Amino acid sequence: MNEFMKLGITIPYGRTSGNIKTKCPKCSNSRHNKSDRSLSVSLDSGLFNCHYCGYSGMAYQKDEIRKAPKNYIKPTWNNRTEIDDRVVKWFEDRSISQDTLKKLRVTSGIEYIPQKQKECNVIQFNYFKDDELINIKSRTSDKCFKLVSGAELILYNIDSLKGEKEAYITEGECDCASFIECGYKPVVSVPNGANGTDYLDDYIEEYFDDKETIYIAVDTDKKGIQLRDDLVRRFGVERCKIVTYGEECKDANEHLIKYGSYSLKERVNKAEDIRVFGVFSIMDYETELDHLYQNGLQKGYTIGHDAFDRLISFEVGRVCLVTGIPGMGKSEFVDEIVVLLNILYGLKAAYFSPENFPMTYLISKLVSKLTGKKFGQSTLPRIEYDEAKGYLNDNFFSIYPDDDLTLDAILDKAKYLIKRKGVKMLVIDPWNKLDHQVPIGMSETQYISKALDKITNFAKQFGVLIFVVAHPTKMKKGNDGLFEVPTLYDISGSAHFYNKADYGITIHRDRVREVVLACVQKVKFKHLGEVGETEFKYNLNNGRYVSYFGQTTIAWDNENYLLKKRRQQEDVVQSDFNFQNISQSDLEQSFLSEPLTPDQLPF
Repeated sequence: MNEFMKLGITIPYGRTSGNIKTKCPKCSNSRHNKSDRSLSVSLDSGLFNCHYCGYSGMAYQKDEIRKAPKNYIKPTWNNRTEIDDRVVKWFEDRSISQDTLKKLRVTSGIEYIPQKQKECNVIQFNYFKDDELINIKSRTSDKCFKLVSGAELILYNIDSLKGEKEAYITEGECDCASFIECGYKPVVSVPNGANGTDYLDDYIEEYFDDKETIYIAVDTDKKGIQLRDDLVRRFGVERCKIVTYGEECKDANEHLIKYGSYSLKERVNKAEDIRVFGVFSIMDYETELDHLYQNGLQKGYTIGHDAFDRLISFEVGRVCLVTGIPGMGKSEFVDEIVVLLNILYGLKAAYFSPENFPMTYLISKLVSKLTGKKFGQSTLPRIEYDEAKGYLNDNFFSIYPDDDLTLDAILDKAKYLIKRKGVKMLVIDPWNKLDHQVPIGMSETQYISKALDKITNFAKQFGVLIFVVAHPTKMKKGNDGLFEVPTLYDISGSAHFYNKADYGITIHRDRVREVVLACVQKVKFKHLGEVGETEFKYNLNNGRYVSYFGQTTIAWDNENYLLKKRRQQEDVVQSDFNFQNISQSDLEQSFLSEPLTPDQLPF
């Protein structure tokens, strides 16, 4: 424990793990009770915090939760090379030759469709990595797909990226084959459409760190735009180029069929650099503008509390300011929003939350919110606890630089997590725990203005939703002696907190009626919500909130979100393949697809 000794922190002899209490090297000598053990220390994470003077930091970096290796199922490769003549004809009608099918080791066969309890003729896209079969996507004639249950989710044709300085990323296997048909080699397809990029977490460094140029050649519909933005966020704007297919085509194969290989190559040659943040022309936003023209302004992400959802919906690229009197539950409510946005939409989160020290405190609260059970082995079964740990390890991340707690340092760590882990939410809780180094000659108001500009620009540039939790300093009492609901203008330092935020929420507890008041005090854009307030009851059992309308009986929500999500995934039945809200560990899907007779098959 030399790292602690260097900081003057005494660790009991023989202790190498767990949490301890010890004297604070900063304040113990100046206090009346010099033996008070006010410093909490986590020997596992290296974090420490004094509950008396606030001295805190990290002695060393160490994973709080070790990621258990995942045991994936691997399908058996029988070295099949045969392709049904009807499959060959089907691909030829899509301008893809048999030679390309052989390069990609495409096969055909009969696949059992569990939900129909029947077998269907399918095309088999075989996913290889290091020349080993990792997964198989089976495709029926009417666009129904299924991946192998329990198999790893990886990029299709990933081995083609080895040793190459460029990479081409498409949204489907047929699009991947279309580029290969045109002579391009390092071409891959995402495995699950525009529904998350978790599959990149384990391979982004190995397969993409050496790439000088990455061509994003995905679909140009709404979900394709979402995927494009996710990929650019992770790979970095400076090395990405965008391939589009003209007004009449939404993907590569459609363009190949209509206009041929020469035209598709021209689209690649005309691929445009990503606009530099802050410098753009109208045509840089053409795709988004056309979508807005056709569909109008759309409501953002909601969290499933109907009364609250009517007041506010969230978008990435925005800043949400949350305030409230200390002890009123503003951090708990932010956790509620973040967990629900993650469960419902797969948005990963990063936390700078030094008040939740050690970080195991925050993690234990998140475990309860996910499982619906009070944290502890007497109330939370081990199997649910382990599943929640694994889920949090993949979706929630902690930021706590050991020697620099400035805003710049926090945003720098967040940038790393955006690229490496696909993070889309950042929580800064609370604002006053940042190391605010106000330059000489600059007022506090000027400093706050510039700091909030920096946060706002970061949110826009990297497409993340940022929550900033800030304490008010002006706490007024009414004639009844109770604290009044603070406003965003009551936050310490500046009115800029109200002026520069996209959203503003105050969380206040009515201790007489035992209800929590969520006051939406600002929504910058009308299509995202409006000013208003709604009431909640707080579930002491798991830290969740339920809407309250004066009812005498409260229907507490104690359901396990992870179990509920898994059941919903198993019940998904769609005629057109859709990975919405599907996690990579449960990607086997079955679809209503009547087995077709040979006369009906297009292949």
